[in-house]
Amino acid sequence: MKSYWVGYEEPNSMYCVCFLQIFTRILRSLNLPVGSSQVLVPRYLTNAYDVGHIVIWISSMLGGPSKQTQQQLSGLFNSITSFFHPSNNGRWLMKLMKLLQRLPASVVRRLHRERYKKPTWLTPVPKSHQLTEQDITAFVESMKQPVLLAMFSKTGSLEAAQALQNLALMRPELVIPPVLEKTYPAMETLTEPHQLTATLSCMIGVARSLVSGGRRFPEGPTHMLPLLMRALPGVDPNDFSKCMITFQFIATFSTLVPLVDCSSALHERNDLSEVERELCSASAEFEDFVLQFMDRCFALIESSTLEQTREETETEKMTHLESLVELGLSSTFSTVLTQCSKDIFKVALEKVFNFATTNIFETRVAGRMVADMCRAAAKCHPVESLKLFVPHCCNAINQLTVSDDVLREEELDKELLWSLQLLSEITRVDGDKLLPYRPQLVPILRRTLHLKCKQGYSLSCNLLHHLLRSTALIYPTEYCSVPGGFDKPLSAYLPIKDWGRPGDLWNLSIQWHTPSAEETAFVFYILDTLLQPELLRLQGHAEGQLEMSRDDILQSLSIVQHCLLGAGSLLPALDGQPVPNLVPSMVSLEETKLYTGVDYDTSRENYREAICRVMRKLLHHILEHSEDDTKSLFSIIKIIGDLLHFKGSHKHEFDSRWKSFNLVKKSMENRLHGRKQHIRALLIDRVMLQHELRKLTVEGCEYRSVHQNLLRDLLRLSTSTYSQVRSKAQSVLFTALGTYNFCCRDLIPRVLEFLWPEQQHVTQQQFKGALYCLLGNHNGVCLANLHDWDCIVQTWPALVSSGLSSAMSLEKPSIVRLFDDLADKIHRQYETIGLDFSVADSTLAIAAQIVQTPLPLSSVPLPSAQDVETGRERQRARNQDALQKYEKLVHTLLECLAQRNLPWKFEHICIGFLSLLLRDDHPLPPPAVRFFVQSLNHDALIVRKMAISAVAGVMKQLKRPHKKVELNPYEISGCEEPGELMAGDRKDNRWLQYDGKNLLKTQEAWEACRFVEKTHWGYYSWPRKLLLYAPVQEQPPLGRSRDEMNEMEQIIFDHFSDPKFVDQLIKFLSLEDRKGKDKFNPRRFCLFKGLFRNYDDAFLPVLRPHMERLVADSHESTQRCVAEIIAGLIRGCKHWSFAKVSPLSLSHSLQLFHSLLEHKRVSN
Repeated sequence: MKSYWVGYEEPNSMYCVCFLQIFTRILRSLNLPVGSSQVLVPRYLTNAYDVGHIVIWISSMLGGPSKQTQQQLSGLFNSITSFFHPSNNGRWLMKLMKLLQRLPASVVRRLHRERYKKPTWLTPVPKSHQLTEQDITAFVESMKQPVLLAMFSKTGSLEAAQALQNLALMRPELVIPPVLEKTYPAMETLTEPHQLTATLSCMIGVARSLVSGGRRFPEGPTHMLPLLMRALPGVDPNDFSKCMITFQFIATFSTLVPLVDCSSALHERNDLSEVERELCSASAEFEDFVLQFMDRCFALIESSTLEQTREETETEKMTHLESLVELGLSSTFSTVLTQCSKDIFKVALEKVFNFATTNIFETRVAGRMVADMCRAAAKCHPVESLKLFVPHCCNAINQLTVSDDVLREEELDKELLWSLQLLSEITRVDGDKLLPYRPQLVPILRRTLHLKCKQGYSLSCNLLHHLLRSTALIYPTEYCSVPGGFDKPLSAYLPIKDWGRPGDLWNLSIQWHTPSAEETAFVFYILDTLLQPELLRLQGHAEGQLEMSRDDILQSLSIVQHCLLGAGSLLPALDGQPVPNLVPSMVSLEETKLYTGVDYDTSRENYREAICRVMRKLLHHILEHSEDDTKSLFSIIKIIGDLLHFKGSHKHEFDSRWKSFNLVKKSMENRLHGRKQHIRALLIDRVMLQHELRKLTVEGCEYRSVHQNLLRDLLRLSTSTYSQVRSKAQSVLFTALGTYNFCCRDLIPRVLEFLWPEQQHVTQQQFKGALYCLLGNHNGVCLANLHDWDCIVQTWPALVSSGLSSAMSLEKPSIVRLFDDLADKIHRQYETIGLDFSVADSTLAIAAQIVQTPLPLSSVPLPSAQDVETGRERQRARNQDALQKYEKLVHTLLECLAQRNLPWKFEHICIGFLSLLLRDDHPLPPPAVRFFVQSLNHDALIVRKMAISAVAGVMKQLKRPHKKVELNPYEISGCEEPGELMAGDRKDNRWLQYDGKNLLKTQEAWEACRFVEKTHWGYYSWPRKLLLYAPVQEQPPLGRSRDEMNEMEQIIFDHFSDPKFVDQLIKFLSLEDRKGKDKFNPRRFCLFKGLFRNYDDAFLPVLRPHMERLVADSHESTQRCVAEIIAGLIRGCKHWSFAKVSPLSLSHSLQLFHSLLEHKRVSN
């Protein structure tokens, strides 16, 4: 049903019958078990309708005067409600749940279109057929019971939650109360946690409708605080799923509601309704809720310490579940504090400060959770938080590092590690709020960055990173649900009126942090003070002037990397001279400069370039003297990747945030009213994501000499001895290949050096690394399959010739798999590369008109006749160059096949490449044609299959064009054109129908007859321009001699005229391929069709004895073979003369065909 039919129906008896049939078919297509015998409808029947189509039909037919659709829908749900019971399960349940999920969403879309959407070009729904309030109520009532049962389905509660979300948008007073009736008891029970997780999931879906209240459900907001208080026991360290859904529940409701104590408004204002007075009175409990929530979080943290959750033999890293709990805890606590009033925040801040400073936590699990909570507090109100935390942490660190012996200790005091971790997290706040603490923070960095303990200096590097990042980046500083926060007099502003309020997209009033001059100076002061000495040390070591241990190198590299990550947004991109002669171009290939809000200070040293110079020297030194220092190589690879691509955020981090944003948006959006009625925090997050997307967007990055050097270093690492080094380097290399224009042209020759057989010094690791570089990653650039003649002319022969390399071994499964993947990827992704780039004269004329158009006036002058001719010359030269490279590639691959020692796998790969070079705009060179024809009798089955397809393609290339003429079908029939459309037999199409009384028995009748090969022409109407084949006299001549053929045709003629060649070919074609699974092969059919079409009956004398023998044989494979030959003969004789196709000439073939059918009938 098309979208512009939505809401239309006719109130008559005929449609009543249609409704009954429609819903009966829908019920059958649900594939439900019926009766005790569990009868099921087969899965893939024509009446197994897609759920998406079902919901569109139903939602489109709702409403209207007759109300028949709603009656049938109520009957449908009454009949299937029991199947939603949690005790029922089966393959049919997924389809039922999809129906339950999508139908309310489809009705909401229709209701939005009818009532809230701006008018568009779509046909408006008439008033008489729009959904009324009664229709909406009836629809929600019909769906309510199945949805409430589906809440506890074995497949999960996600579909029910989404259905409830949409139903609550239409009728919250009908949907939310029964959900609350199930939620309150579930919160009290301890023995059925699955009920709690299911009900909380559904409450999250209806949260916005409940909190907003409105005229239909004004008492909804009164349930918010009781629900929050009763949900607190769900923060349970012993039940992961319950803990996570509770965090999501609390975060959702906290996002929608300002946590402000409004109880004093009862005495200050007299304009409050009864519900508002109740809410103001209940809001006094917000402080208790926040404090109790924090107590629950503290209990969760204390039970999650590393000592309690690990044995000594296990890893010290966070498990996946622990990392999810940490994320849920930090995001929920941050949301709660963001929505708190200043008074409640101060109490919470004091509580979390006392908890963090009176305990010492290990830094792997519990310490990270506490530090996240402290960071959340510091982000909400940096001034108050930093005033407490920074002096405490700095004093503790100074006292614990007063002795120089601490610098040399491999195991540091736990209090020192915890203080460093806490300090590193609370500095992730608004940068200008950190500036007053510069005198305390910089000495801490100087003291702790060179601790011998890796865990210690890693935490100090995190502090350095966060300090730089906070002062250098552009980001929003607050995410409150109301612009300006909640700290206003209750007489002027009542927060309870903003419960569930959407943000105003056009008046978000975002508070941004942008680096000030003082902050920028502070960033470069840190770089001058802390980064510059490390670069000098590493440079001295790389030049052999300073001896450094591997641990010292790793420590310095860690400092360099964190400085780059922290200050990367203020560092200009790498610059240098563009790499010349990569590709000829008549237009500028300079990159587009994209402004992202940062004005780079070119008067300062560009530390990005300084880091680049030092890293290259250090890399070469390590590869020459200590290639087994893989940890340092890992760090260098990361730094090179950040030098090339990092501008303030990483792509994988952005993708994660984008996915998270869409999940939250989907769970809280209001599709009924639309118009981006999202909460303010979501809108701010979307703006921030757009800003990050601009930073990540690269428009035409120009390939410069500095990029060239780094990519060559990455290639060297990608062919390293160690597999992990290769893997990490290749990942960075693939990203760079997709970033910089035409860099692949520069890199391919260097990759192929590892594959040529002449390179005797290549190791097996280098060989594998080069193959991986050619293969590329899943979504990236594949060097072996670039859409460029210059590239594949090099890569394809190199891949084939690599079979002769000393480093290649077919005994290693990993190498065999690599070649299989390469060949498969090339065959799947290869697109034919152009040979003729000519521009038609008509196109040039249109372009000239566009240039001369006054609106808009072009800044490009009209080219002169000499300019146009110069362009044509370049065009012809480019076409000639492309043709030469195409022919060169074909001949090079044939030379590779001629090498006697080439392994069979590479022979097959090479033949596959040759088959890809078949084109419809240029014939295959004669040597390749000869090779494919000879390969029809190859010993290998896979080669024969490729040859059959290739020769069939060559036949199509050699097909001679047949002349067509335009005819008028009404002149042929001798009747006038009908005034209206009539399907079926008519006077004007009678001439093309078969007539057994007037058979074509003479040459004159044959040539006078007009054949139409398109079976649909003339049934309804005729084409505007009817083109039919011209008479035989005007067609290419038949019965040509060998001398009249071109070289490719002669090659095929010579082979198929040879009885020995044909005899061997028929033996191969009549072999059984897969026992019991042989089928008519269309490729072989095309081969014979091409033979009989291009050479008419020249090969019939050679093939006839074989056809007779095959027809007499009753084996399935021989019957299939002769069927393919006869089918090719019948289709290939389309343009034969009457003498060749007369019954006398074809009687033998017809007899064979009848015999074949008789054998088939007997075998069946």
